[in-house]
Amino acid sequence: MPKDKDIFDKVRLPPALDELLRRTNPWWEGRPGRVLPPYRRWAFQVLKKKLASGLAPVVVVRGPRQVGKTTLQEQLIEELLTKGGVAASRIVRVQFDEIPSLRALSEPVLAIARWFEDRVLGRSFNEAAHAGQPAYVLLDEVQNIRDWAPQVKSLVDHNTVKVVITGSSSLRIEAGRDSLAGRITTADLGTLLLREIAGLRYREHLESFLPPNGLEALTRQEFWQELSAIGQQKREVRDLAFEAFSDRGGYPMAQANPEVPWEEVADQLNETVIQRAIQHDLRMGSRGLKRDQDLLEEVFRLACRYAGQAPGGAVFVQETRQALQADVSWRRILNYLKFLDGAMLIKLIRPLEIRIKRRRGNNKMCLCDHALRASWLEEKIPLTATALSQQPELGDLAGHIAESVVGYWLAGLPHLNVAHFPERPLEPEVDFVLTIGEKRIPLEVKYRQRIDVHRDTLGLRSFIEKTVYRAPFGVLVTMHDGQEVADPRIVTISLPSLLLMR
Repeated sequence: MPKDKDIFDKVRLPPALDELLRRTNPWWEGRPGRVLPPYRRWAFQVLKKKLASGLAPVVVVRGPRQVGKTTLQEQLIEELLTKGGVAASRIVRVQFDEIPSLRALSEPVLAIARWFEDRVLGRSFNEAAHAGQPAYVLLDEVQNIRDWAPQVKSLVDHNTVKVVITGSSSLRIEAGRDSLAGRITTADLGTLLLREIAGLRYREHLESFLPPNGLEALTRQEFWQELSAIGQQKREVRDLAFEAFSDRGGYPMAQANPEVPWEEVADQLNETVIQRAIQHDLRMGSRGLKRDQDLLEEVFRLACRYAGQAPGGAVFVQETRQALQADVSWRRILNYLKFLDGAMLIKLIRPLEIRIKRRRGNNKMCLCDHALRASWLEEKIPLTATALSQQPELGDLAGHIAESVVGYWLAGLPHLNVAHFPERPLEPEVDFVLTIGEKRIPLEVKYRQRIDVHRDTLGLRSFIEKTVYRAPFGVLVTMHDGQEVADPRIVTISLPSLLLMR
């Protein structure tokens, strides 16, 4: 008799795992799940549409820890049960986050799928699908188990089933893309958008200005001008949301609990986001080698310190060696930076590479949220014009953080190619360059109280004037609305208005 069958010819799992699955899927027994936040993030509708379209059998939602991926799964289940007419027995959710009983299984995804078919669904996945009642399999942090992608591939190749995967390590999820080629569609979920802060915190509804799959709109100068005008029309709610963002960042836990003192929020961010990623998600390197936690922490500290900047390897090496009193190579530090990028805590914005020209320059450090910097370094830097006018000594640092905010935010636009343009002989630097088809849009962040219309647009004008770059216009991101620039090729837009695009 096969080991995974009992005397009643039913698929069985280790008792602890069997009990856990039943406890974490309470709808099977007609019991409610946990009380969920009523606010639904933008990715909720995207997830529903991707599942309904059937374009790919596997939908993946990636994002840093604590941005709401698990909540998104649970809200989807609630919707399917209450409004979608889906029977409870057609939904299974598994959280692969340090479940000891999984270690006894050689192929946990497939073993749980077989168990679910036999013990809960009561028929095969294909029988349910042919009856017009396909099953939903939701896997949370599945990238934590070995060989997850081949198992998911086998599942969807031999069964008609809808699979939702959420994960906080883009490195491990990307590693599974080859196995799942043609079977997967992905959405990246970052921290709260500005309009989401307005909705969550102030119950104000703001529409996304960027149309779905609308990158082509970014190549039209009128689009940026209209976005600036919309931002000013919505100034009251926009500024409320931006002030909240400046004060506490974009993590849902920070904005959903404004009454909780910042110090408590900072401790929670350190524990559940940074330390969790460093101690758990990134602790094992290739070939099972354990990574150096002290080095990871120091590299992240330096990424926070140089947010919005592109320091060279020598800077990282010197400061790391001084802090740890150890001989650490740049290659090792760079690998750790890539690990942090893979955990989606930072984004490394690469220098622009044009045709066969070799890329020169350093990566620009952009944090997923400036609240992580504030909590890790214990240093809050305001971003509102009013606060900075009262603390002018923080102006330069706020400018770097604003550049970091813009960089990570731009990198989160689906399918957008974002780079930065380092200073070159006879060519000044440009903070970011957006490549859309054959066009490039240079974007400069000048986050200060007063703009020098000549000096602060030098990089944009130089880039636009070189026909090889194919830049029809440039964008200047400022602190205040209504900054005037005489050059008709340059659009000015305030940072709060820019953040209303999505």
